[in-house]
Amino acid sequence: MAISLQKGQKVNLKKAASSGLGEILVNLNWNAKPAKKGLLGTLFGGSQGIDLDLGCLYELKDGQKGAVQALGNGFGALNRPPYIALDGDDRTGAAAAGENLRINGDQIGNIKRILVYTFIYEGIANWKQADAIVTIRYPGAEDLVVKMDEYNSSDGMCGLALLENVNDETFSVEKIIRFFPSHRELDQAFHWGLRWKTGRKD
Repeated sequence: MAISLQKGQKVNLKKAASSGLGEILVNLNWNAKPAKKGLLGTLFGGSQGIDLDLGCLYELKDGQKGAVQALGNGFGALNRPPYIALDGDDRTGAAAAGENLRINGDQIGNIKRILVYTFIYEGIANWKQADAIVTIRYPGAEDLVVKMDEYNSSDGMCGLALLENVNDETFSVEKIIRFFPSHRELDQAFHWGLRWKTGRKD
């Protein structure tokens, strides 16, 4: 069973009375294969796949802020700050497991908020074609599904979900689905206040 979130809907992830939240898994999967455009499209790069990247902005209770993403090799760490780790970089979308962010829910008392996003690193800026879907899983609860059911944007960055610490025992999860030209505009919209520079993967 799974709960499909509607835009603006909030669902709470609560820890059990005798334990913490455990590990929260945020999974991104997408369709890497572009639509066929005939011989000319293939000759001129129309067969290029889509490389979507999963990442997040984080803010800790002590004021530390940053990003966890493959771009810039900011893969994070699960058992030390920021208590969030990206498990790899699927550049093709072919990996059955997709891309995964792992959040140490037992450290919720140290985390203020997390903004999960995806962006098109390479490939066609066509969100409908990418057909991306995010699933949030944590122990003892139904999966939360965040579908990208809005596509009418040529911007390459999409804010997906916002997790906020409610009372050091609960994460509020809200479906966002807002598009932006880049990390900088996403940051500004949610008042993160980071300094950004252009980067590439190795």
